[in-house]
Amino acid sequence: MEANINTEFRPLPDLLAASVERFAAQRAIVFNGRTTDFAAFGLMTDRLAAGLAARGVQKGDRIGLFCVNSDAFAIAYFGIVKAGATVVPINLLLNPKEVAFILNDAGARGLFYIDLLGISVQAFRSAVPALEFAVCIGDQKAAPGDLLFKDLLADSGTPPTLSIDPSEDVAAILYTSGTTGRPKGAMLTHRNLASNAWSVKEALLLTPGEDVLIVTLPMFHAFAATACMLFPLLYGCTMIPVPRFDPILVAQLIQTYGVTHFLGVPSMFASLLHMPDEHTAKLAPLKYAISGGAAMPVEVMNRFEARFGKLIYEGDGPTECSPVTCVNPIGGTRKPASVGLPVPLVAMKILDETGREVPHGVIGEICVKGPNVMKGYWKLPDDTREAFFGEWLRTGDLGTEDDDGYFFIVDRKKDMIIVNGMNVYPRVIEEILYQHEAIREAAVVGEPDDLHGEIPVAYVALKPNAQTTAADVRKFCRESLGRHEVPRKVFFMPALPKNAAGKILKRELRKHGELERGIDSRTDE
Repeated sequence: MEANINTEFRPLPDLLAASVERFAAQRAIVFNGRTTDFAAFGLMTDRLAAGLAARGVQKGDRIGLFCVNSDAFAIAYFGIVKAGATVVPINLLLNPKEVAFILNDAGARGLFYIDLLGISVQAFRSAVPALEFAVCIGDQKAAPGDLLFKDLLADSGTPPTLSIDPSEDVAAILYTSGTTGRPKGAMLTHRNLASNAWSVKEALLLTPGEDVLIVTLPMFHAFAATACMLFPLLYGCTMIPVPRFDPILVAQLIQTYGVTHFLGVPSMFASLLHMPDEHTAKLAPLKYAISGGAAMPVEVMNRFEARFGKLIYEGDGPTECSPVTCVNPIGGTRKPASVGLPVPLVAMKILDETGREVPHGVIGEICVKGPNVMKGYWKLPDDTREAFFGEWLRTGDLGTEDDDGYFFIVDRKKDMIIVNGMNVYPRVIEEILYQHEAIREAAVVGEPDDLHGEIPVAYVALKPNAQTTAADVRKFCRESLGRHEVPRKVFFMPALPKNAAGKILKRELRKHGELERGIDSRTDE
């Protein structure tokens, strides 16, 4: 393993160049029936980088990327990186206010956006005064003054010659909400991403020039960005982006293109189980599937494997780790409810609050060390320091390690909720709920859900003589929150339970939910 480390730590443009040279004629991306081979992908990303450089983009500039899963997303991503800039992928589910905050916080000079999101871009554009230019991807009319993606691809210039330090220069900043509600940008260097892409290749036993991955996970998310985009493009496999998860379409694409690997979150596997029987055979080309982003219900795993005859290997990893840290060994022993063993180059331990390792079987915080661990949080040195025990990143997950080295996540240290593999923080929702004129107290907890992994559930107490409905509360939340953050259920209580110090007891709310689930809740579903 050591012999490969220095090679894999080269900057991303260098690794892509090697892949393009080796696999030039092979298909790199298939999207909407359009095939792009590695040679064409290399040429287009070169031209895009040249076009950006000609327009003043310099090393270290931050450029936003607001785009659905597509070949254009990958081309823009690598074009930005080849120009020496840092790509800032934007969660498509975010409210315009949240998008504006991220772009302002990152100090983004430019933005790539797909025409389908043009209305959303117009909604936040005026709130990002420092944005110097925007590039519209697609055939629809762009806003006046915006550049066109196709015009940049027509540039005949050459990309800038840059000196990139893989360990220091940041390739991407991925924003993940903080426990206080303030989004934090995880700075991932070229070394972080390159090493993790290599670890994915080694851990998943994927074969360059042979394997085909379908990309249903959002490419703005760390899981898809590394495992479904960076890995195949850097190692000669084929990626098939899908803008919106549709089980029947996914099954058809798997059959048509001989997809060998499906990587998804538990809700996707549950949706595939609901397909009519005539689609079952379409998953035959798969070698196996990978689940991450949220805990995989054992029942869903068992039903999927029984119906399709394909094993699911569960893994895990936070954005701050680029993100893959562990997975059940392919072809080896799988343990139910376990996220498996650390992937190559990555070390994991269970530490207590003082940073000391605890014995096997004892619950503590899962901590990670390796070349995949982020450089730090963008412009947040205090948060960065708090995130580490020396070289060990504190993931915030509580878990255990067994005598075989397998890791198990038993709970989250904070109150984070994971909806379809995406982090949702109750504090963010609570702040909005408290802005509602009728609400006196509010708290949000997660509730297990077979389809989404978890859903946010709000508990509120109203002001004296005030009235409102669950439908109104959810409508109010939609004005300021992403769709995945809006509470799916709203419970009304005379007062929320508190301890002697006046702190709301969320554990009592969870108990209430277990007893009253689906009985006293009022929803507009």
